[in-house]
Amino acid sequence: MKIGRQNDPASAISTANADMIVVRGHDLCKDLIGSLTLTEHFWLLVTGTRPTAAQARILDACMVAISEHGLVPSVQAARMTLAAGPDAVQGAVAAGILGCGSVILGSAENAGKFLARLCERAGDGSLPAAASALVQEYRAARQPFPGYGHPLHKGGDPRVDRLLAVAAEAEAGGAGQHVKAARAAEAAIHEATGKRLVLNISGAIPAVLLDVGFPLAAMKGVPILARTASLVAHLVEEQARPIGFVISENGAKGIAYDGTAPAGFVAGGH
Repeated sequence: MKIGRQNDPASAISTANADMIVVRGHDLCKDLIGSLTLTEHFWLLVTGTRPTAAQARILDACMVAISEHGLVPSVQAARMTLAAGPDAVQGAVAAGILGCGSVILGSAENAGKFLARLCERAGDGSLPAAASALVQEYRAARQPFPGYGHPLHKGGDPRVDRLLAVAAEAEAGGAGQHVKAARAAEAAIHEATGKRLVLNISGAIPAVLLDVGFPLAAMKGVPILARTASLVAHLVEEQARPIGFVISENGAKGIAYDGTAPAGFVAGGH
């Protein structure tokens, strides 16, 4: 990212006048509203081109797969924020999205970089050999394997097989290069560590999307957009069936204080 003087201060995404709104070269009202789904519009906004039927189906499946997974940290943060500031739904949504990091939710970006690097290294050669070498490099650097392992779905992430099946159906063919790379890395990780760190949904998403031309630079936007829909749902429920303060209270109860205290102090509630 260049800092300082910009030689080409322009944008190709959208412009408007009193009578028309132009989005990626299309008349928003005549060409897009009522003709494109939100998923198709997202692809158009990001890439500048309309998606094929296969691209749209795969992107849509990815967002459905990652949008909801219970009371995960991003949801808890959003619900507690709304409980504390019930007049600021946008702040609560933002609180949840800010938790989209390299460990949870946002790991699809790092997994995509890992798979892209693996495919580039393999070239026209052996994916298993390239995967083995890359896994050894990550182990030597004590880096985690992005897109592998899950604290709950230890035996296999059920979303992965379904997403890969949808991608295969949409493409009407076998696995693409990045999906093959993802499976090769899964096998290499098991061979190198002796542990079964399964491909998780954050690894499967970039695998199928990179295979159909979705840009790596936009990969983190997929779970962000998908989780935003889920957060809105949780915040609607929070207003009707509040649990934000319950989450906060239970979290406080689960943490022991091991600092010093004045003589005679007896621990109590908050």
